[in-house]
Amino acid sequence: MYGAPVDLSFKQLSSLADTWMVEPTRGQRPLKRNAKMKYESHSLRLSNNNIVDLIDLQKTVDQFLAEPFQLAWLDLSFNKITHIDPVLCELRELRVLYLHGNNIFTLSEVNRLGALPHLHSLTLHGNDIEANKSYRNCVISALPNLKTMDFSAVTKQEREMAQIWHCSNSRRRKQ
Repeated sequence: MYGAPVDLSFKQLSSLADTWMVEPTRGQRPLKRNAKMKYESHSLRLSNNNIVDLIDLQKTVDQFLAEPFQLAWLDLSFNKITHIDPVLCELRELRVLYLHGNNIFTLSEVNRLGALPHLHSLTLHGNDIEANKSYRNCVISALPNLKTMDFSAVTKQEREMAQIWHCSNSRRRKQ
């Protein structure tokens, strides 16, 4: 990846607008800035805060990153997010998305992430949707390019089972 992650984790932020007033945590790898004082990174950590929604996500990405449309890795884990906001679908280069440990409760919202052509790693465990018995099949069916889900590899057998699940579910809806 390009540059160290911009780390805004553990800042007790309740909204994304709150990020504009804080400095990222310094990690082992130094953060580099360009002439406009934007960070040369394609990764953003916003985990372990109190963020409830993704209003101002694009503005936050623009605020910190030199190449905001190249954001490839986004960590929103352990917040209080309740919905998979369509704004995530604007991050067209996103490859890794961590949403575990939130309060997401509508499984069908995962379908929105199908608009992300490069998404290959997703975490959703620790959300209310995990209690749905079709959780893993539904996610794998909706996102056929996933390589890992909840830090576990998606196997060929799981893909086949998800496809069967999807087909049988589609038939039931038509009846």
